[in-house]
Amino acid sequence: MTESAPKPSAYAVVVPTLVRDTLADCLAALAAATGPQPEEIVLVDDRPDPEPAPLEHPLSVLGDLRSRTTVLQSGGRGPTAARNTGLRAVRSPWVVFLDDDVQVGPHWCEQAARDLAEARPDTAAIQGVITVPLPHGRRPTDWERCTAALAGSRWITADMAYRTEALKQVGGFDERFRRAFREDADIALRVLDAGWRIHRGQRTTRHPVRPADRWVSVRAQRGNADDALMLRLHGPDWWQMAAAPRGRIRRHLAITAAAGAACALAAAGRRDGALLTALCWAAGTAEFAWARIVPGPRTRYEVDTMLVTSLLIPPAATWHWLTGRWQHRAARPWQEVSP
Repeated sequence: MTESAPKPSAYAVVVPTLVRDTLADCLAALAAATGPQPEEIVLVDDRPDPEPAPLEHPLSVLGDLRSRTTVLQSGGRGPTAARNTGLRAVRSPWVVFLDDDVQVGPHWCEQAARDLAEARPDTAAIQGVITVPLPHGRRPTDWERCTAALAGSRWITADMAYRTEALKQVGGFDERFRRAFREDADIALRVLDAGWRIHRGQRTTRHPVRPADRWVSVRAQRGNADDALMLRLHGPDWWQMAAAPRGRIRRHLAITAAAGAACALAAAGRRDGALLTALCWAAGTAEFAWARIVPGPRTRYEVDTMLVTSLLIPPAATWHWLTGRWQHRAARPWQEVSP
């Protein structure tokens, strides 16, 4: 007897993970959701040196879904490579990518099945509705506001269903995006360029704010290198096409240039020029810090964090932007360079 083909609306779930504490909550919510369950679940362990023991508890919360679950390893090459690893393993006509720090809603499986059943033949992807719970009784911190912005992001892979055929047509995710940043916009633009459509579905997923230290905003500046790759691949209009905020990179470049000029002029003994450019640097840095402090809770810890990181972010952003421009100066479309 030959194995039957999967139903047209059958779906797999792929979860790239570093086996964080949030993974068990993610899988427990999926197992508890009502409605037609996924035909397959693929967990892609992206730790460089994985150990099997930490996965025992997350897998145990799956219940009956455990028999449908496969664990693969992607060698620590980043979430895009992990998603491609999962994509190559699934047989279902649809694959839903979930991040390991989200929690699907109580009726998510039912809503997902409805989203897929109602998809037009030319629909390549259906985006889930992301909600980010924020604290009550106080203003959100800078990090909480950054996470809350995910709720309005287009094509976010925290909960994104793709037609498997469409993903394979464009060569999967571009593995040059090593962080969970801009890879979602890149593949969506490539899918749209191939003639497919993308729309928003009805299923809902909760994305809690992860705990983070005070330096998280400085580390996040690495994403400027990914913006540089997007610029190379999709041209100067990609921000508009993806409805993505351009951010403050131009101001960061100007602030960093002013700081560098002030140092150079001071070293050359040109005091007036050094003073003027130093004032420009100070004014730009103060404006940046104030823009981050005003909407926040304004606690001592938050204000101190905003002051220190506002000094560090412009040069960090500039470094990653310029490094990315150089590194990706000859980048070609992913289809042409992927195996």
